[in-house]
Amino acid sequence: MINTTRYSRQISLQEIGEEGQLKLQNARVLVIGAGGLGCPVLQNLAAAGVGTIGIVDGDVVDETNLHRQLLYTLKDCGKSKAETAKSAILELNPELNANVFPEFFSTENALEIIQDYQIIVDCTDTLAVRYLINDLAVVKKLPVVYASIYKFEGQVSVFNYKNGPSYRCLFPEQEGLNGVSNCVESGVLGVLPNTLGALQATEVLKIILEIGTVLSGKLLIYDALNFQTQIIDFARNPKAIEKGFINGSTLLHHKKAIENLSPEAFLEKCNQLGIVVIDVRESDELPEFKGENVIQIPLSELEKYSKKLDKNQEIVLFCQTGQRSLAAMNYLQKSGFVGVFHLGKGIESLKDQIQ
Repeated sequence: MINTTRYSRQISLQEIGEEGQLKLQNARVLVIGAGGLGCPVLQNLAAAGVGTIGIVDGDVVDETNLHRQLLYTLKDCGKSKAETAKSAILELNPELNANVFPEFFSTENALEIIQDYQIIVDCTDTLAVRYLINDLAVVKKLPVVYASIYKFEGQVSVFNYKNGPSYRCLFPEQEGLNGVSNCVESGVLGVLPNTLGALQATEVLKIILEIGTVLSGKLLIYDALNFQTQIIDFARNPKAIEKGFINGSTLLHHKKAIENLSPEAFLEKCNQLGIVVIDVRESDELPEFKGENVIQIPLSELEKYSKKLDKNQEIVLFCQTGQRSLAAMNYLQKSGFVGVFHLGKGIESLKDQIQ
């Protein structure tokens, strides 16, 4: 049954009606990332009556998040983002189903997570994860609603919609690491991700309701500082689609060996002679983790430093939450390194053991 009172203003729209509201109620949407973009996406989808929402995020709430991630309050600091976001949207709308995956999206868990969903919303800030989302979506024929932000600017698009262009068509994969950044390093205007997240939610609703013009093959660029927008058209690239399909099919049929280290496995490797442990964080990030075989090479410098390393050398990488180390691991593997691992949930997962 549809709650016609709650959704009366939506139902009164000719393009939606009770039939459209029922489509929203039956929809299953996966939101990957419950940070700056994910929070407004989750709020708006829950308020609109999307029936089943999956929330993927392995991070915890930090005070530095609060100026832009409006699902959270000061009392939530230290708590799981995914679990806290679930509680917040269920308080907003107890009629929906919310499924929680309190872990970072990776090659190890991706297949299990995406299997029951119809639309993916990419609210991540890591290139390696965006390509992973793209490749699985191409194989599973799932549309992906994408956004990214940088300082005062953001962009939105829809990939893989009705066999349309994919993420790889617009952003061919680069072998280097120069494009990997995050808001810790570059900063972000707090209101910006909320604007972009609302636009993502709008595209999700249009896809579910089958109304309007979807941003497929179009990239909307928004400059908040100068209040300028532009739309760039881009075409489907068969070679890029094929590459994504091959990568996604490989994941579907041949699960990769586990390269994400648990805290226990990480500490064990750190104590073994002959293993190089690389901290890819910036020098001022805490908590510190030192050891005889630990060296600090910021992610932006790893490409240059890797030329000094033996490609048969066993290497362990770590960062704050596991996202930058995942990007570093993927880069080194593609460069021919054969024994690379990383601390799956980052140094944050070791706080109790190293303070």
